[in-house]
Amino acid sequence: MGGSPLRILVVGAGIAGLAVARALRMAGFRPDVTEKLPPGESTETGLYLPGNAARALHRLDLHDPVRPLGQVIRRQRFFDAAGAPLCEIDLDTLWAGVGECRALPRADLHRVLLSGAGGAVRHGAEVRTLDLLPGAVGVTFTDGTTGEYDLVIGADGPRSSVRALAALGGPPRPVGQVVYRAVLRDGPPVTEWTALLGQRSGFLMVPIGAGRLHLYADEAGTEAPTDPLARLRDLFADYRGPVPEVLAALDSVHVGITDEVELGRWYRGRVLLVGDAAHATAPTLSQGAAMALEDAVVLAESLRAAGSVDAALVAYESRRRPRTRWVRDRTRDRNRTRDVPPALRDPLLRGRGGRIFGEHYRLLLGPL
Repeated sequence: MGGSPLRILVVGAGIAGLAVARALRMAGFRPDVTEKLPPGESTETGLYLPGNAARALHRLDLHDPVRPLGQVIRRQRFFDAAGAPLCEIDLDTLWAGVGECRALPRADLHRVLLSGAGGAVRHGAEVRTLDLLPGAVGVTFTDGTTGEYDLVIGADGPRSSVRALAALGGPPRPVGQVVYRAVLRDGPPVTEWTALLGQRSGFLMVPIGAGRLHLYADEAGTEAPTDPLARLRDLFADYRGPVPEVLAALDSVHVGITDEVELGRWYRGRVLLVGDAAHATAPTLSQGAAMALEDAVVLAESLRAAGSVDAALVAYESRRRPRTRWVRDRTRDRNRTRDVPPALRDPLLRGRGGRIFGEHYRLLLGPL
């Protein structure tokens, strides 16, 4: 169907939606893209892209504009809360032949994707209703405008309104993690992906270029604190390494609750979910953006190769399910180590941690 006049609506202009729009344009389609938020409304955070994300960016012909951004990450280093080494992963070896790992500001990747998608996003256009018609979808927007599409793609995140309107699933499930994110300028000289693991909590620092650090911390829980910066400083007061200097330099932090989305199916009629709207997990393996980029590549290939939209949706889901299921299951495996007392966990990680954590990405080394 490549180059066909299919009427396609992409709902959501985050990483997933813009990547899908880019892939569809490369395949000869001309999708409409809508976003309920006004332009430029986002939280400053960093982003770590593993090697399979770099491969997907190559397939989207976006590797060159991304290459000058952020910093290449060659090693993941794990420590205990006192700063003693646990294990490390050589990322160049792990992802050899797939792609380099990179950390960068999320906004930088968003700008590249927005340009690659053609830049035309209709902001403030929230979907009010979806009417599943024979071979089409009727859409009503909150501003009263309407449209009819051959395919509607919900790329609107874990709390997807498209998912609810199409009766594909309810709200996401909290996984029991409170997460803290920040970007620190002129912090301590952390040159590699560096994580300190405590009891049911962890603190991660990743350089994203120009002297900036992406900070990510989490703890077990289901309610965000009213004063997240005070809670962060109290929670990690006994951590060593660069953590005390980082905590002293921070003046703000964003807090949230981590959700998971697990669905029996990703499409109904001509409505399809992609990215976190279909298969969100905790960010433990840093695969949220990578899975969204891979989704975009595979969806465009499926639409181009199939003889009908319905056949394309079947082909797409059958290709993507094994990889997203692997990410979900390995994420849960790694998260379970949080409940193991450090006295038992740390000797295991010192002996086999690099192999164990590297194994979590094994399926993702293979072709899409």
